[in-house]
Amino acid sequence: MNKKKDSNPPLPWLNESDTFPSIDHAWGVDTDAPGLLAAGGDLSAKRLIEAYRLGIFPWFSQGQPILWWSTDPRMVLKPSQFKLHRSLRKTLQTFIQTKGCEIRIDHDFLTVIRNCSSSKRSGQRGTWITPEMIQAYFTLHLQGHAHSVETWINGEMVGGLYCVSIGQAIYGESMFSTVSNASKIALSALVSFAKAHEIELIDCQQETEHLTSLGGSAIDRDSFLKSISQAQRLPSPLWLFKTEYWSELNLIQQRLL
Repeated sequence: MNKKKDSNPPLPWLNESDTFPSIDHAWGVDTDAPGLLAAGGDLSAKRLIEAYRLGIFPWFSQGQPILWWSTDPRMVLKPSQFKLHRSLRKTLQTFIQTKGCEIRIDHDFLTVIRNCSSSKRSGQRGTWITPEMIQAYFTLHLQGHAHSVETWINGEMVGGLYCVSIGQAIYGESMFSTVSNASKIALSALVSFAKAHEIELIDCQQETEHLTSLGGSAIDRDSFLKSISQAQRLPSPLWLFKTEYWSELNLIQQRLL
């Protein structure tokens, strides 16, 4: 008979000057919040960059303290394993061939993150992208460490995503759509961008059915940390989308046929 755990481990509380505890102390699968590492601290650009370098990310709701996580396993999307399903392939072909349809990078980051914040998601009440998170990631954007990939149709942004980048390590955060498939188009653009720059992995943090359907998979935390450690040391790509990057998806599709 399995013995039920009576309580969760103590959760370290960070003051602004404190460093993160070792990720080995993150709560395990037998706790109420697997991957939870610490609470408190701040959302300064310095703190956020330190967190991402260590494979840690913030995730909390309005009214909660800042919560820091390091999940194991870690959900990632390897561009080489991206699943370009038939319906999405047709959507992309139409998008690419239609005048007035384009991908923009970092054209309007603030609108992207605000739309992500207000998007309704299945099984969730409210949002984890609080006003202080919006301001924190906008500061990262101004410093060149956060980027938006945007889907535009006839001069209107209809979908997009934002991510954090350090060197060639990309950490996906959130997506939104106001028209069908617009966020998938933005994700496809990010995948083709990553392929064009030989970036091997996009962090997705936590496992979802949606990401799994697109080729996402869970890997152990040690493998994830090894990958991002190497990628962070490489020169950052130029965050500009070129139409020729779409050809990278054709290469992926040929291998999946």
